[in-house]
Amino acid sequence: MISSLHGVVAHTTADQVVIDVGGVGFSVAVPADVAHTATVGEQLRLHTSLIVREDALALFGFAEREELEVFGLLISVTGVGPKSALGVLSHLTVDQIAEAVTAEDDAPFRRVSGIGPKTAKLIVVQLAGKVRPRAAASPAPAAGGGVVDQVTAALVGLGWSEKVAAEAAAQTADEASDAERGSVAALLRRTLALLGPARV
Repeated sequence: MISSLHGVVAHTTADQVVIDVGGVGFSVAVPADVAHTATVGEQLRLHTSLIVREDALALFGFAEREELEVFGLLISVTGVGPKSALGVLSHLTVDQIAEAVTAEDDAPFRRVSGIGPKTAKLIVVQLAGKVRPRAAASPAPAAGGGVVDQVTAALVGLGWSEKVAAEAAAQTADEASDAERGSVAALLRRTLALLGPARV
């Protein structure tokens, strides 16, 4: 089984990267944030899952091992295939998934394309007790967290996924000045500059 890949990015699309490993190009389906940040010509390491079907072999890759583990849990849920599981991980972080499951809230999953109300409820029920938010062990949010939340909401409104928006807003806030962290408009401008043009 191919459990990881490390090589040079040869090509990217909105949901896929091709990694050159020793002269062999591996096509890997990835979450939107990985596809967006992958740069042709640069090194990339992915934790991967090889899905074997009667008519095809498909590789799914993730930047973090926790994402790979949650991917495995998601595809174990009745009605959730690899593409739907990848869609969930494109829109939600591991912590957001764990928080939704812990709160028995299926709304975040219903917002993912291809996940209907019944399947969303099954995700919450079948993942109960299997995923836990890491937030309890994380440092308290820095001042200006409310601004980061507002910037994240604005980016989602502009078409970015919750996952990409939240990570970009948090990164920008860490690098911004105190004055910028206190201004939604200033932080939004910096975050948009970081993200660049959206991929569709």
